[in-house]
Amino acid sequence: MDILEKIVIDKRKEVDSVKSIIPVSQLENSVLFSRETISLANALKNSNSGIIAEHKRRSPSKSIINNSLNVQDVATGYEKAGVCGMSVLTDGKYFGGALNDLLLARASAKIPLLRKEFIIDEYQILEAKAHGADVILLIAAILTKQEIKQFSEFAKSLQLDVLLEVHNEEELHKSIMPSLDMLGVNNRNLKTFEVSLETSKTLSALIPNDFVKVSESGISSVDAIKTLQPYGYKGFLIGENFMKTNNPGESATHFINNLV
Repeated sequence: MDILEKIVIDKRKEVDSVKSIIPVSQLENSVLFSRETISLANALKNSNSGIIAEHKRRSPSKSIINNSLNVQDVATGYEKAGVCGMSVLTDGKYFGGALNDLLLARASAKIPLLRKEFIIDEYQILEAKAHGADVILLIAAILTKQEIKQFSEFAKSLQLDVLLEVHNEEELHKSIMPSLDMLGVNNRNLKTFEVSLETSKTLSALIPNDFVKVSESGISSVDAIKTLQPYGYKGFLIGENFMKTNNPGESATHFINNLV
């Protein structure tokens, strides 16, 4: 069983238990549920840098990245740096995140926020909206074509942007549909954890231009971005590179200044 399958089994149990405690009506009545969302896709289209900076404490491939920073400081720093959006990992068991991180980021910054999560239930999309997210992530590797359609259309009905992540050609072919805003190519092989930008290069030609193209994982240099821009990529998700420093906002600032 690969790591993704393990995560999904745990996630189903987690979502079932939370659903039994917090009813949908409570999520829909939350203060943030009715706020107007900000489009990450539009921000990327109009940006020279395309940086989506991530808040991530740890990961299965790298164990602890940074446990000592608070989310408010990271969000404020990223906003000051001029990133297009912020990705907030909300999985607890494998990434050390929490939904509360999303609330704190929302209270600290006015940039588009992506809930980075393993979404396997519509309930999690309601949670995202209720906690201040503007965008959800759907992962093609863990969803059927029907689920991608159902979840993306549901997210759009809540005025949320949808970023769909693929790892290979097969996942891409089952995923292309009008209810997506952005198509993300994850350069990490989930079985070996090896990272290669060739994945983004190869798949770029197969992504229709109606979607904003985003490259994820293994982007740790300005050169990597300059290599991918000619392939039509407008968004670049960067996590560990900023988070492994003492001041992610400052690192993001230097990075963006060198890029543009």
